[in-house]
Amino acid sequence: MKWLDILVMSLGAIRANKLRSFLTLVGIVLGVASIIGVMTGISVVQATMEQEMSVLGAQTFQVQKFPAGGFTSDEERRKARKRPPIRVEDAEAIRRHGTLVQSVGVELWEFGRTVRYRGDTTEPSINVCGGDPQYSENNTHFIETGRNLSEIDVRSARRVAVIGAALADRFFPFEDPVGRQIQLDGREYEVVGVFAAKKSAFGGGYDNYVLMPYTTFQKVYGMIDREGFTRSVNVTVRALSPAIVDDAIEETRQILRRARGVGHAEEDNFEFFSSQSLIDQFNKATLGVKIGAFVLGIIALVVAGIGIMNIMLVSVTERTKEIGIRMSIGAPRRTILRQFLLEAVILCNVGGLAGVALGFGLGNVVALFASFEVTVPVEWAVIGLVFCTVVGVTFGLVPAIKASRLDPIEALRYE
Repeated sequence: MKWLDILVMSLGAIRANKLRSFLTLVGIVLGVASIIGVMTGISVVQATMEQEMSVLGAQTFQVQKFPAGGFTSDEERRKARKRPPIRVEDAEAIRRHGTLVQSVGVELWEFGRTVRYRGDTTEPSINVCGGDPQYSENNTHFIETGRNLSEIDVRSARRVAVIGAALADRFFPFEDPVGRQIQLDGREYEVVGVFAAKKSAFGGGYDNYVLMPYTTFQKVYGMIDREGFTRSVNVTVRALSPAIVDDAIEETRQILRRARGVGHAEEDNFEFFSSQSLIDQFNKATLGVKIGAFVLGIIALVVAGIGIMNIMLVSVTERTKEIGIRMSIGAPRRTILRQFLLEAVILCNVGGLAGVALGFGLGNVVALFASFEVTVPVEWAVIGLVFCTVVGVTFGLVPAIKASRLDPIEALRYE
């Protein structure tokens, strides 16, 4: 008998027992939906996180004193604290000796500051960056109105500022902010430019900050931070192209080791990070959640598969006489086996498709309520359907074998 004929008979048997087929599908739908729903939710968050973390672009990396991903132990924190701070002179060394770099910028940061304009004062939530003309390009945050910082601003330590779009919208909704005077921590600064809006799905402060020349920052805030430690400069380095970022990092490492007097057998006393390294850290951190969700989903599918096996064993018992009639008119045992096996696979995949659709919907509820980008992880849909097929074959085999081994004479006598 051809596979097409077996398929037609299998579908006929499923339609003839709608209630039993529906009950069989419920377990599969829930099992697949649990896997796809969790994985879709993680993919939604991951895609948004990767977009958020790509602030440096594909060819820029940063050098700083402390690791970007935080500390894994108190010992690591104490060890990093003992490192000498990164200085502006270190950035100059990279600029002079780097052959694979396009631009080198420096940054100093202060957090939780207030900005005032004509009686309107912000909460103490504004971030202040002391930077240079390279800041904008190296951080992929470009100027929309006015101009960028200039080398003259830096050399002269001018009281000028480039402000984020949120501050511009708040203080200057109906006027051009360029040329206006704002007060930052009680000191006046001339607004020379406004950054383009760079919204964060996680409520980040991309648009709530002020950029000033790092020389001005040093004069105003000094080189000792609030905790009494010497400030360390963050150095952003833009490679000549994305293809040579790793080579540029290695070249920068050698330059800094020489400039900072690091011995041949000593570890680096500085850290590198790029958008990709930050994304890799996030993926590593969520790996356990993915594995846990996958294992739970597989357990749910196995439980559903056991339910399918039990229901199909009942089906074999109910259809014993039908099987006996078919065998008596010449149906071979392999045809009976194939039919029952195909019924199990069809049921599992129909339930799998419904579970995939339900899982995508449930997973993207996160996106709808959190303003994240809707994500459809097709690879997990394929994995889910493959597992449904495996479950159908594995748990449908016992009932199919039982049906194919019935004695035709005894089956015909069954009431």
